[in-house]
Amino acid sequence: MSSSEISSKALSWEELEKLAYKETKEERTNGNTNAHSTLRLFGKSEKNIRVTLYRDHHAWCPYCQKVWLWLEWKQIPYRIKKVTMRCYGKKEDWYLRKVPSGMLPALEIDKRLFTESDLILQALEDSFGPLGRQLNHPATTELRYLERQLFRSWCQWLCTPSLSLKKEQKYSEAFSVLANRLENKLINNGGPWLDSKQNEQNIDIPGTVDIIFIPFLERMNASLAYYKGFNLREQHPLLDNWFRNLENHYTYRGTQGDMHTHAHDLPPQMGGCWTSSNTTQQHFSESIDSGIGLGKMETSWEPETNALKNQPEKIALMRVIKHKNKLIKLSPLGLHRFDQPLRAALTSMILGTSIPPSKGTAHALRYLRDRISVPRDMSLLEARKLRQALERTAAMDGPAKGPSIPTKNRLDQNPSNFLEKD
Repeated sequence: MSSSEISSKALSWEELEKLAYKETKEERTNGNTNAHSTLRLFGKSEKNIRVTLYRDHHAWCPYCQKVWLWLEWKQIPYRIKKVTMRCYGKKEDWYLRKVPSGMLPALEIDKRLFTESDLILQALEDSFGPLGRQLNHPATTELRYLERQLFRSWCQWLCTPSLSLKKEQKYSEAFSVLANRLENKLINNGGPWLDSKQNEQNIDIPGTVDIIFIPFLERMNASLAYYKGFNLREQHPLLDNWFRNLENHYTYRGTQGDMHTHAHDLPPQMGGCWTSSNTTQQHFSESIDSGIGLGKMETSWEPETNALKNQPEKIALMRVIKHKNKLIKLSPLGLHRFDQPLRAALTSMILGTSIPPSKGTAHALRYLRDRISVPRDMSLLEARKLRQALERTAAMDGPAKGPSIPTKNRLDQNPSNFLEKD
C-alpha cells in the first residue's frame, strides 16, 4: 500500500490487527494489574489459591477497588468473578443466591464468605498479615475517620442542588479544610504515603490506609473538576504529590479510572451531581467530554521511552478489535454503516493520519467516545488516545452529537451486551 493510499483510506481489520498489541494470558495472570484477568497468580501456583474476589464487571465500584488494590499490592493469588452493578444492568441470579443483598464486593477465603469492604480488609489482614499498619492501630482509626469526614464534605458540596454562591463558597472551604488536614498528615508522616510498606523488592508501596483513601480521592479529583471547576491537585500540592507517587506504580494505574468515566458514572450512583457553572468549570467539562482530557490533572504518568511511545495506541486498538463486532452491532448507525468510520478512527489513532469517515456518522463516533469505560475497557492513557481519535474523525464529518449519556442509570453500559457470544 502506497503512502498516498494510507493517508486517504481506512485500514482493513486484517491490517489493523497486525498493528495491534498482542496480549497473552500469561500477562493477564502474572503481569501488570489489569481489569481483564479472572486469575492472578504473581508467579505462584494456582493450586494454592485461597481467595476469590467478587467485583463489578466495570471495575468501577470504589469499594471493590480498595480490596482489589490490597490483593494486588500484597500479591495474594486470587480468582476473580465479575458481577453487574445494578446501575448498569440486572444483577446475576447466581450471585444473588450467594449474596442475597447483591452487595459488592464480596470475598471468599477458604470458602468462607465476607461482605462489606472494611470487613473484607480485616479478614484479609487476619489471614495474610497487615499491609503497613494494622487496621485497628490508633493512627489508622484516626485516618479512617478523616476519610469519612472528607467523603461527607465532598458529597454535601457535589450533591446538593441549587446552591447559592454563598453556599458554594461555604462547602468549598469546608472541603478544603479537611483536605488541608489530610495534607498535614502526609507532612507528619515524612514521606509520600500515609502508611508505607516495603514489598519483597524493597520498594516503598502504600499501606492499607492509603488504599482506603484512593477510590474516593480519585473520584473527588474528577467530579470536582467536571462539576465545580475545582482543581484539587493544584489547590492541594501534597495530595498531587501523593497522586504522582501512586501513578508511578503499575498496580494503581491498572485500577485507575479516568475523569470522563467518573464524571458520568457518579450521578446515578449518588442521586445526582450538581454543576456550579463558571469559566473554569466549562473549560474542564468540555475538555473531559471531548476526549482531550485534563492532562496531568488526570495522571502524571506517561510512557518514558521511544520504544513505548505508541503502546497506548496499540493496546487501545487491541481492545477495540476484540469487541469490534459488538461495538458495530450496538452503534446507533446499525450493523453495516459503522464499520468504515470505526476503522477510520482506529487508522487515525494508530498511524497519526486523518481518515475521513463516511457521511452522517459523527453522532455514532461520539456515541462510542462517550461510552469507553476506564479501566473496564482499557487504561487511562489508552482511553485518552482512543477518545481523541474518535473525536478527530467525528469532527471531519460534522458537529452531530450522539445520544446523551443518561444520568438516572448507566444501562447504556450494560455488560450483558458484551458477555453474549456473537
